[in-house]
Amino acid sequence: MKSSTQKRVGRSGIAAFVGVGLLLSACGSSSSKTTDTSAAAQSSVPDTTTVDATSTTDEGTPVVTAAAGPVFPLTGIATTDAQAITRPALVVKIDNHPLARPQSGLNEADIVFEENVEQLTRFAAVFQSGSSDPVGPIRSGRTQDVAMLGSLNRPLFAWSGGNARVTAAIAASDLRDLSALTQKHKSAYFRSNANAAPHNLYSKTASLFAFAPADAGPPPAQFTYRAAGTASSGDAVAGVNLSMDGVKVAWAWDPPTNLFLRSSDGKPHRDASDNAQLSTNNVVVLYVDYKPSPADFKSPEAQTIGKGNALVFSDGKVVKATWSRTDRLQPFVLKDSAGSVVALTPGRTFVELGRADSAAPVPAGAEMKSVRFP
Repeated sequence: MKSSTQKRVGRSGIAAFVGVGLLLSACGSSSSKTTDTSAAAQSSVPDTTTVDATSTTDEGTPVVTAAAGPVFPLTGIATTDAQAITRPALVVKIDNHPLARPQSGLNEADIVFEENVEQLTRFAAVFQSGSSDPVGPIRSGRTQDVAMLGSLNRPLFAWSGGNARVTAAIAASDLRDLSALTQKHKSAYFRSNANAAPHNLYSKTASLFAFAPADAGPPPAQFTYRAAGTASSGDAVAGVNLSMDGVKVAWAWDPPTNLFLRSSDGKPHRDASDNAQLSTNNVVVLYVDYKPSPADFKSPEAQTIGKGNALVFSDGKVVKATWSRTDRLQPFVLKDSAGSVVALTPGRTFVELGRADSAAPVPAGAEMKSVRFP
């Protein structure tokens, strides 16, 4: 059973959150998905709910200002449960090998990073407002995760383990290590009979959140969001075709749901829990350099500190942008050609860490297949 949450909300649902000003940004087992009661309450937030706008610094970093009501920092969506927004971010490394599809939990994550690994991609699914039972398949971490996830305020990090050098890098980082190989945490993981190892390691987000220490705080906003009723900017698109390492990713704009729907290698990419196609409110393509990982020269390492070009897809439109990030503890800053911070649609976001010029927007009115993958 899937609970009703803010996760699948489109434009009509977002409009119900009156007064949500430039909302926050940076800051084989049971197949049912569960979500906090606070998240379930999203669909019935009273029209009188108001939240003051977030502001940004001159550099564009989101800064949370006083709010009349609580807002989930990773989605920009208001909630009636002030306690729910205090839990930390939980990052789960999810397998994207063809034998691992369909996965469980990607539609319930607030933010999903897709990173190149060894001729494949892997997901880092970030949960804070929602939950998933089960979640997985869970795979190993990479050295690139340390910098990529550093702005989430020491998130819980669930992974299957890694080689000695990766394990040392994670241990020395700001990530709170919940490795399946440790005696303390292994009870939170289980193997499914649906797939063969290594594509069958799962957990439950509730089990993983239970390991949060008392001093674990919520993540700051990662992006800036449009206020309800504020027109979106950019050029209308039918979607985007993206060449990641070893996988062709297509995000097609779906007007009836006001969501982008994902296909992988020419097939709808679905969630194992309910067979729903993977969807998101925003797709942020960051063009990044990849260098050999110091832990394994065969493993690519995304360089997520610095600056580069970006494409931001939101509300059926695309904005040509740039990204910048001064250090690993700061979120990505997205700016358009005029130097203004790009605001996203409140809701879920997929961040694609692509190589240079790996994305091809599909013009509005055109068929997705009419535009070649780069």
